[in-house]
Amino acid sequence: MANSIVTLTARKKMLRARAGEITLPKITGFVFGNGGVDEEGNVVPPQENQTELVSKLLEKDILDYTMLSDTQCRYKCVLGYEDLAGEKISEIGLYDADGDIVAIKTFSAKGKDDDMEMTFYLEDSF
Repeated sequence: MANSIVTLTARKKMLRARAGEITLPKITGFVFGNGGVDEEGNVVPPQENQTELVSKLLEKDILDYTMLSDTQCRYKCVLGYEDLAGEKISEIGLYDADGDIVAIKTFSAKGKDDDMEMTFYLEDSF
């Protein structure tokens, strides 16, 4: 099973933008949560019809992005010392300028201490 998905909301927007009905909103931020694992710590795959994380903890603006190729972009976000200190992060998503989550990834829980920064990257590929 895949642990990362492009949401149904994002795919609908892409289709409508390609038809010329709307302008596709840019990716503006990351969302972090702790609902990507079950009670035993097993990674739970995200569902394409999700419109939010299972258990959202924090939203943060994108720090930077890099165009890796004509079909791939890497987005970057840094959690500072104070961000999510003491939490276990197990789900992450990208959201657009409309506030809609367009991609979700789940993974094993990562502990975040208050004396460290963490950098996250998510790649958007076509």
